[in-house]
Amino acid sequence: MSKKSIAIIGGGASALMLAAHLDETKFDVTIYERNAALGRKFLVAGDGGLNLTHSESLEQFIQRYIPSEFIKPMLQQFSNQDLMEWLKNIGIPTFVGTSGRVFPEKEIKPIVVLNAIVNVLKLKNVQIKTQHFWKGWNEKNELQFETNNRVENISADKVVFALGGKSWSITGSDGSWINYFEKEGIQIVQFQASNCAVKIDWKNDFLNVAEGQSLKNISIKCGDKERKGEVVITKSGMEGGVIYALIAPIRNQLNQNSEATIYIDFKPIYSHEEVVEKLNQPKRNSWSNHLETKIGLSKTAIHLLKFYLSKEEFTNVNALANAIKNFAIKITDLAPIDEAISTVGGISLDEINADFELKRLPQHFCIGEMLDWDAPTGGYLLQANFSMGYCLAKHLNKQL
Repeated sequence: MSKKSIAIIGGGASALMLAAHLDETKFDVTIYERNAALGRKFLVAGDGGLNLTHSESLEQFIQRYIPSEFIKPMLQQFSNQDLMEWLKNIGIPTFVGTSGRVFPEKEIKPIVVLNAIVNVLKLKNVQIKTQHFWKGWNEKNELQFETNNRVENISADKVVFALGGKSWSITGSDGSWINYFEKEGIQIVQFQASNCAVKIDWKNDFLNVAEGQSLKNISIKCGDKERKGEVVITKSGMEGGVIYALIAPIRNQLNQNSEATIYIDFKPIYSHEEVVEKLNQPKRNSWSNHLETKIGLSKTAIHLLKFYLSKEEFTNVNALANAIKNFAIKITDLAPIDEAISTVGGISLDEINADFELKRLPQHFCIGEMLDWDAPTGGYLLQANFSMGYCLAKHLNKQL
């Protein structure tokens, strides 16, 4: 039996995992990448430490995704534990950090991880063609690529798109592929920022003392979701892991009302009654000092309360306790999409079947961030991309 040809367009995490698990005895595989090298976004994401996945239980893991039912079967076939074992087998041992996040062992840089995966591809005789910018289909339904100031037409038995979302356009994820799919009648959900900062109209007096400062060990609620952690006050708003984890309900409120409201609990370790009790204890110094010593509020939290509450509210025990446990902040917008870590939107999940095949284009498949799903940071984004690549490889291998 002669081999079938597979063209993979895009060289990110999902594409690499797909190519690494395709059966080289059945397929001739070629990756077409627009940049000069593979994994550009993979390397940028690893600048502050390459968070490959998370160590939590699979049941909890699945619930991190929207929609969780879409990602569930992929994680069941290729879980976080499976990924760690596979990485170990290709020479990339991992460790679990204090937050539960999984990283390569400390001396291993992101480029070493990428090279280990690329070495797997080389051993499987995967061809890698860089500086190939996909420009849609020609009249013969061949793939068109722009490369070295010329057009190259390619045909393949099976085509897999792994073109990414629309964040960090410097890495090549600019969403420019949308128009080609819309011309084929494929439904596109508008891209929106995810895992990004939010915009808040801070008072200048507050910014003068708080810009760049952190609010630590807090809890933030938006809608029916609540997360604990820390955030950073920025000139334009707020950013940090807690905000990223709440972007979905924040974005939903912004889409419906043009503004969103979050509620900060500055001291989640204390109940409202305990806060009142501590506020009522004898005061030896200033009221601000009392808040710092008796309740443990940071100076940044105290500044926020002081600048946004009236003098009467700030000095009234019940009113201040309410604010400490449930401080409302209005969000006016999300950060620009190009500053987001990831995006939601892209090809509607209704356009693909359970094996990622486009219903309108047989033998054409889509995986990765170009599909309309969402997840927080913490290893969940990369894990889903790796799992999709693995699952599609398993499906294609079975087809033959």
